[in-house]
Amino acid sequence: MSVADDIHRADNAHGGGGLVGVIASRSMQWAVGLLAVPCPEPLRLQLHAAVARLGIVVGASQFDAYAHDDARVAFKIASECAEEAGDWWLRAKTFSFLARQAIWLGDPDTALTHAEKGLVRSDRLTPTNQAMLHSARARAFGKMHDVQNTLAAVGAADDAFAQSNPREDPPSMAYYDAAQHHGDTAHALFDLAIHAEQDPGQASRRFEIAVAGHSDDFARSRAISHTKWASLLMAKGDPHQSHDDRSQGPRRRRPPHFATCR
Repeated sequence: MSVADDIHRADNAHGGGGLVGVIASRSMQWAVGLLAVPCPEPLRLQLHAAVARLGIVVGASQFDAYAHDDARVAFKIASECAEEAGDWWLRAKTFSFLARQAIWLGDPDTALTHAEKGLVRSDRLTPTNQAMLHSARARAFGKMHDVQNTLAAVGAADDAFAQSNPREDPPSMAYYDAAQHHGDTAHALFDLAIHAEQDPGQASRRFEIAVAGHSDDFARSRAISHTKWASLLMAKGDPHQSHDDRSQGPRRRRPPHFATCR
């Protein structure tokens, strides 16, 4: 697990390419090799859980470096190891990443399948896990420009997140706070505002909460929400501007100042 933590910190600081990418790939190969080593059942379950955690971190790092084939392999190894370990939280996290990768690659249908797989036996997941996966569903539906199902998935994500209790969550879910939740759901609503002529106000308000809530430890996430928020304002104008004000002439809100990723 310490190897996964080291790669995670290095990826946040330097990105997933270069030396970080080499270390991540070699670490994954080494860990997969350990799966063939005979060991007592309790240790075998712990080993599979550790490899699943490493696969998630390595896959995320490769995803960031655009090594999508390698990332997909790492995530699938992680999902299989999580199932072997009986760790439903890690399994959910893996399918969330697979869904997000498919969304990024322009395949929302596959993304939706991965998100739905992650929600299997949702009774074994914490509300935060459920919110994370419903947000992925919302983003997939948003890419499909499916208004009704996007809004329903955002509502399900909101309902789950309202029940979130960080003390019930594994440490790996600490990142999914209010800022992350509002940023993820805002991305789904952004697609509806741009491509399905829906009210941009909901997306704008959620981006605003995300930008204000992300700490410097998540500067990259803050910058992504900043960028998307500015794009929304430039495309649709200020959603807080009243209809009467608009009739008197255009008055655009100044786009937010861009954060710099560290």
